[in-house]
Formats: sequence, C-alpha cells, structure tokens
Amino acid sequence: MSARLGVTYRVRSDAASIEARAQVIAVEQSVEMPLEAIDEPTVLRDIVGEVQSIEVLGDDCFAVRIGLAAATIGSDAGQLLNMLFGNTSLHDDVVLHDVAFPDAMVAGFGGPRHGIAGLRRRAGAQHRALTCSALKPQGLSADRLGALAERFARGGIDYIKDDHGLADQDYSRFAERVRACAAAVARATQATGHPTRYVPSLSGDLNAMRRQLALARELGLDCALLAPLIAGFANMQALAAEFSDVAFFAHPSLGGAARIAPALLIGTLFRLIGADAVIFPNYGGRFGYTPDTCRLLADNARAPRDGLRPSLPVAAGGMTPGRVPELLDFYGADAMLLIGGSLLAARERLTEETAAFTRAVAAHAYR
Repeated sequence: MSARLGVTYRVRSDAASIEARAQVIAVEQSVEMPLEAIDEPTVLRDIVGEVQSIEVLGDDCFAVRIGLAAATIGSDAGQLLNMLFGNTSLHDDVVLHDVAFPDAMVAGFGGPRHGIAGLRRRAGAQHRALTCSALKPQGLSADRLGALAERFARGGIDYIKDDHGLADQDYSRFAERVRACAAAVARATQATGHPTRYVPSLSGDLNAMRRQLALARELGLDCALLAPLIAGFANMQALAAEFSDVAFFAHPSLGGAARIAPALLIGTLFRLIGADAVIFPNYGGRFGYTPDTCRLLADNARAPRDGLRPSLPVAAGGMTPGRVPELLDFYGADAMLLIGGSLLAARERLTEETAAFTRAVAAHAYR
C-alpha cells in the first residue's frame, strides 16, 4: 500500500447525502473518472482516494477526511496544490481544511532554508520579536520610495518590504526601485549601526523573478517577497531552491479566493514550499481573521514538524503601535509585527514614530 496524505475537507451537505458526497471528492481528487472504468487493480488499490472518516460538525457541515496517494504528488509543489484541491475547489460547498503529511513527503519538500533563526541573525535580534514595515503607496517614484526606506531604517526597524503591489510599473521600475531602496537602507544602516534589511517584491514570470533576484543579490540583498498564489507554488519552490541564500517572505494575496483554511494555506503550505516568513492578516485589523485563526496559523508556522525549520509568523493588516504589548503577549517573541499605514500616517515624524515602535518591541522582551 502506498503512503497517503490524510486530507480533511469541510463540506456543506445534508446527512443523507454526505457519504456519497465524500466518495465523489475521493474520486475527483485522485483518478477523476468512474471507478468501474478502471481495470488496473493497482490503481484501484493504491491510487484511488479513500474516505477515511466523516465527522458531524453541525449546521449541515461535515469534516470529511480523504486518504490521497502521495505517489500522485511526488515533490512538486504545484502538483501538491492540484491534488489537494484542484477540481474540488470548483465546488463552492467544500473548503480544504487540513492535511496530515507522510514524513517522507515533508522531508522531500524541505521547507524554509533559513526560518526564524536565519531572520533573527539578519536582524541581530535573538531574544525579542522582530519589526517590519512596508513601502507604499503605489504611484511613488523609485527615489520617493528610497527616501521612505531610509527614514524607516533610521528608526531602527528590522525589515522594510515593498508593498506587494509594487512590481515593474512605469513609475517605479523594479531595477530603479531596488537600487534606490538598497542604497538608502545602506546609508541608514551605516549611520545607525542597526542591520535593517530591505525586502524587494518579486513579480512577473519565473525568468523575470530570477533576473530580479540576481539583481538583488548583486546589490547585497538577502531577502525577497513574493505571493505564492500569484507567482505559483512550483515557481516559489524553484526560486527557494535556486536562491538558497535568500530568505523568502510569503504574502497571502489571493489567499481568500482559494477557499483553503488560512492556518493550513499560510501557516503550513507556505512553510512547506520554502517560506521563511509568512505574512497574514492579524485579528482586529481590516480583514476579519479571528484570534483563534491567527493563533493556529502562527502555531502551524512555528511548530516542530518532521525536521522542518520553523517559519516566522508576520502579523499585518491594520496594525497600530499602541497594540504592541497586546500582540506580543498573544504571539510571543517568535513573531514579527508589520506596521505600515499607521506609521506612514505620521508623515514628517515617520522616523520618530518608527523608533517608538521598535523601542516598544524591544522593551517587551525584558518584561
């Protein structure tokens, strides 16, 4: 018998139909054809999905666990997503909720190359949470974005990332923006002594992202941002392997359209395919995630798992400096707080407000 993944779906159904509905999912996510048309015994035995359990959750919702053959996936991140939820995602009564992976499959994917420890080393911070902000809005020139980056860095922030919407637009070409921001952060780092890292956002096809990473390397950068659901799981997997010296931040853009539980998608799958840091919408912000969802997501990113390095959970979205003590009590030290708009709203006091934010995070480590 081949190794199997235990894949749990949340399915809306009436009780009389759920067993048949579960069998449809098992077939759809494995062989995608009538079983009576299959005349190969090994396919029926080893490849066809198995309904392993059905649990009543209430309100016409059921947890359906399907055993899917690991052999149908191999170590291809795109194929993993395809076999977990490809066709079934087209049915709006199903959510992909959780996956239990065979140990050998996890080892084959490998996960983060740097993880929490690598991001701490870059920031020179071993015992506190890390800090981050974002360059925005869209429409600014490369020089304007570089000026913002320098002001953030002079406030002692650990990581400055491009807004994920910054790509290779006419008003801010990737090469011009990265050169301007890298130089600006280097000036600030020399002045403050704090090793702030700039995290450029990758976009375009795989070859374009390779060129962008090569330029970033030439400029001395060792971090990059991409959105796995925009760039593609297989492309992120390839870039993380090829540019193994780069720490990758994964952005959740399009995550809500996937109908995959956030804790699984962002906390587990992003980590599995090589994300060193996973950005997610914090509770109480503008996206509506609950505290329970955020806690489970952060736990999935950091938990010991079959030898994988932990990913750093990065809480973001509608964050304010006033919430720092609350959020650090909630997430603990192995986290990063990403505050963007609230700091940018300080305008001419951006550096001072950034410094206050970084001091608040540092102070919390010694409580």
